[in-house]
Amino acid sequence: MAKILIADDDSEIRVTLQKLLQMVGHEVELAKDGLEATRILSSGEFDLMVTDIVMPNQEGLECILEAKQKHPDLHLIAMSGGGKDRTENYLRMAKTFGAEAIFMKPFSPREMLDKVNDLVG
Repeated sequence: MAKILIADDDSEIRVTLQKLLQMVGHEVELAKDGLEATRILSSGEFDLMVTDIVMPNQEGLECILEAKQKHPDLHLIAMSGGGKDRTENYLRMAKTFGAEAIFMKPFSPREMLDKVNDLVG
């Protein structure tokens, strides 16, 4: 299965996604912000990163840009749960920066599993 990095400053979301993805056989690592995600990405090979957009220390958009520059084959999913207008703008930018899928929180576990399966099988 795939090796996946989840970056989100909300520990509940990180752990929930970790359990969901591990249930179907993926290997999952966690990052609490964009800086930690960038550090973890540089220390190993990943198939997919799922990242929040609004995080402390380094925003998800910066993380996406850096990840795509250093790891062009990395699949990316962006998610955000801010206000509707703000979230939609950030998520559109994430697509422009290289995210292949975007999710507005809350989303269903099935939606996430289906998209992960589409991207990394």
